[in-house]
Amino acid sequence: MSQEDIERVVATPAAIELIEQLRAEHGDVLFHQSGGCCDGSAPMMFPASEFMVGGSDVKLGTIAGVPFYMSESQFEYWQHTQLIIDCVKGNGGMFSLERPTGLRFLTRSRLFDDAEWAWLARHPVESAGG
Repeated sequence: MSQEDIERVVATPAAIELIEQLRAEHGDVLFHQSGGCCDGSAPMMFPASEFMVGGSDVKLGTIAGVPFYMSESQFEYWQHTQLIIDCVKGNGGMFSLERPTGLRFLTRSRLFDDAEWAWLARHPVESAGG
């Protein structure tokens, strides 16, 4: 298997369309999977220049040209699942760029099978801290 065969994060066609629209409007952006609190557990999109990725964040991958991060501690819980970023009607997170569109990003997931998990175990995620 190659790295392209197994992705930790993917997006639906609807989410890709919204991502491309927001990139055209805002330029360089990034995703950070919210860990809860005010906006629940939602994928949040920010202008890359306005969000500082922390040293304890990990990069899960890239969707539609946009890097996708989450905290190491949250990754411990989600590492066995593929995140599937979708969008649905509704209000996005208070600070997320999709909020004015009438759509919101949503994280769905599926468990990796044994073969996928074995490959992923040999190919760890990148730490944002270096």
